[in-house]
Amino acid sequence: MATKRKTILITGASSGLGKGMALEFAKMGRDLALCARRVDRLEILKQELLQLNPNIKVSIKALDVNQHQAVFAVFDEFKLEFGQLDRIILNAGMGKGASIGSGHFEANKQTAETNFVALLAQAEAAMAIFRKQNAGHLVTISSVSAVRGFRRAMTVYAATKAAVTSLTEGIRIDVMYTPIKVSCIHPGFIRSELNEQVEKVPFIVDTDVGCRAMVAAIEAERASSFVPRWPWAALNWLLRITPSRWIRQMS
Repeated sequence: MATKRKTILITGASSGLGKGMALEFAKMGRDLALCARRVDRLEILKQELLQLNPNIKVSIKALDVNQHQAVFAVFDEFKLEFGQLDRIILNAGMGKGASIGSGHFEANKQTAETNFVALLAQAEAAMAIFRKQNAGHLVTISSVSAVRGFRRAMTVYAATKAAVTSLTEGIRIDVMYTPIKVSCIHPGFIRSELNEQVEKVPFIVDTDVGCRAMVAAIEAERASSFVPRWPWAALNWLLRITPSRWIRQMS
């Protein structure tokens, strides 16, 4: 059975999946270090978490993950405040974008920088802390879309998530046989701010359902998980072999 992780840091925690995971961990009695750009939302979430479980400690800090030196500073501040960080969940991300060559380079670049370069900064900061502690659990949030390329707004997003999956595997291999655990979570379609404008999404689940599945997978500390397990544990393999012309119709 995996070690109980008492103190958990979550980036991008002000809404969506980050907020949903924070609520689930609060129910489990975990102390939470939460950061995001929108501090006003974090303040509201902190009160909600403490009402849900008055026995936990909740600390919040402003963080734009694209300010890379701030990532290191905020993570170190949380480490100093809590004494030890047992698990760090790299959740911050975005889904802007459009077909390559259609005049939306800035949106595509912003997604690429936020979802991968900023995640690299977070991984560096987290792993530096874990290496010093000789303990910890790094969790990256990838996506089912990481398994292959997609068109239109999904093109860059899927590419960044494939990079996240590969990076995470490399980190895990690097610290294999040490007390540091590394997990990559691949959510399927879970209702959040990233997809709230999309009306037709196959197999989509509500945020609370999806976040419970994510937290269960994180707690299991497996190397890679597709969630919710049904149907994505099976569908991700089908997506890999689906003809490109069908993928074009789907997306």
